[in-house]
Amino acid sequence: MGVEEHKQSAFPRVTLGIITLSSTRGPAEDESGAWISEQARLKGHEVLFHRVLPDDAQVIRKTVLGLIGEHDPHAVLMNGGTGTSPKDVTIEAVKPLFQKELTAFGPLFAQLSHAEIGSAALMSRSLAGIIGNTAVFCMPGSIKACRLACDRLIFPELGHLAKHIRTG
Repeated sequence: MGVEEHKQSAFPRVTLGIITLSSTRGPAEDESGAWISEQARLKGHEVLFHRVLPDDAQVIRKTVLGLIGEHDPHAVLMNGGTGTSPKDVTIEAVKPLFQKELTAFGPLFAQLSHAEIGSAALMSRSLAGIIGNTAVFCMPGSIKACRLACDRLIFPELGHLAKHIRTG
């Protein structure tokens, strides 16, 4: 069976959560999380939660596991905390929780990012994997990075990925 045949059986609507990591932004200033939420709804998906958390590994781990346990979303889209400064701990917090890592996400995002911003893409980290029955994506927090990741990688495959995770 080819890719297009697989995509025809993808879930047309998925449930998802959004988590923004920031030491400086609150819900009112969360442009990237608001954009992700709006785009998900426009595509017919259901947003179950949208949280803004501080850059604290313990808080991130506890909240991600708690929200997945409580809501059982098909996906969690996380933005922010993926840079190179000491306070950027999203990837370090989430990666140990993965049962499986979606190893192509980071390199594909880096390739797309390089085409847009050149060598500065070297400092941009991203990661995706599966926790239980939930796909989790970690992307940079800038609106441009969120648009790139969501429009080019995440949203085109979200229903397809969710179906594979949930039904095999």
